[in-house]
Amino acid sequence: MTGARRGAWRDFRRRLAALIRKEFRQLLRDRSNLLIGIGLPIALILIFGYGLSLDVRDARLAVALEDASPAAYETVAGLEGSTYMSTTVVRSLAAARRLMDEHRVDALLYLPADFARRAAAGDARVQLLLQGGDPTRSAAIRGYVEGALAQGEQKRRDRQGAAAGSGVVAVERMWFNAANDSTWYLVPGLIVLIMTLVGTFLTALVMAREWERGTLESLFVTPVRPGEVLLAKIVPYFAVGLVGLGMCLAAARLLFDVPIQGSLSVLLAASMLYMVVSLGIGLLISAFTRNQFLASQVAILASFMPSLMLSGFVFDLRNVPPAVQVVGHLLPATYFMELVKTLFLAGTYWPIVLKDCAILALYAVALLALARAVTRKRLD
Repeated sequence: MTGARRGAWRDFRRRLAALIRKEFRQLLRDRSNLLIGIGLPIALILIFGYGLSLDVRDARLAVALEDASPAAYETVAGLEGSTYMSTTVVRSLAAARRLMDEHRVDALLYLPADFARRAAAGDARVQLLLQGGDPTRSAAIRGYVEGALAQGEQKRRDRQGAAAGSGVVAVERMWFNAANDSTWYLVPGLIVLIMTLVGTFLTALVMAREWERGTLESLFVTPVRPGEVLLAKIVPYFAVGLVGLGMCLAAARLLFDVPIQGSLSVLLAASMLYMVVSLGIGLLISAFTRNQFLASQVAILASFMPSLMLSGFVFDLRNVPPAVQVVGHLLPATYFMELVKTLFLAGTYWPIVLKDCAILALYAVALLALARAVTRKRLD
């Protein structure tokens, strides 16, 4: 390296270090930035971890018990032992139907008068009626009832032996969520939301404020270059995003007992890559808007809300119309959501990891290059 190049490199490092120190000082002086970058992730962790759940709790079940045999009572006892259901036992199907008609129960299980005889013959049949107003809730209740019945039948077979008759028993297993707990799905997705919030929303807001106050114009009359200013803007909020990531990982393990089946180093590297993508989106939004209010609205509508609704966090993209699927697959958050959930729940499945990381890397390069080009063009 020649002396001129060494001098240019030394000047670049000096200017960049000065700009980064300025940005960190400004970040620490403005309490609102810290509130958004650190306080809001803490609130989201608590709300989504403790306040939001896709599990159905205290499902109301009416059991029409027309058989007074020990086998029937044993089946009812297995249902009453479920922590997910509140069971009401009545003596006739008509009484149970009245409870359904009055919407006092969510489901009805009918055990006919010949239940014990059929159970002994290995052909026990029961009827389950579900309230169809909420298909998701009905599907969950059906799973709870069928699971409780299968466990009760298995206990009876183990105690009485094969001669007691067995009937058909469905053997099920929950892959990637052994605890059957929706928190295992929500907490990994929360990482995507926090990284998007800090990277896109906070960066777009702060950069737009710099445009409004004329600070950036003042910087650009100095020897610093547009790329150096953008890089200096990225570093502090990249650090804030890593703090949010660390809080999410700590909460996942210490508060919610969510396992991390895959490689932690791969998860950290992928999260850093997505953070660069989010920062690039924020820089691009601020370069186009140059207004705090407009930048905040665009950031919410163009990044945070789509990441919440169309990335697979709330809805499975396979169950939405094709047009919505196309929009969802244009979002970087969709690929990071898939990657994070795979690393948390399934393990380091390299085909998915490499594919999603390559797509995120392309987004990062394109967004940062476009943000730099737009910023330089606007300053000319």
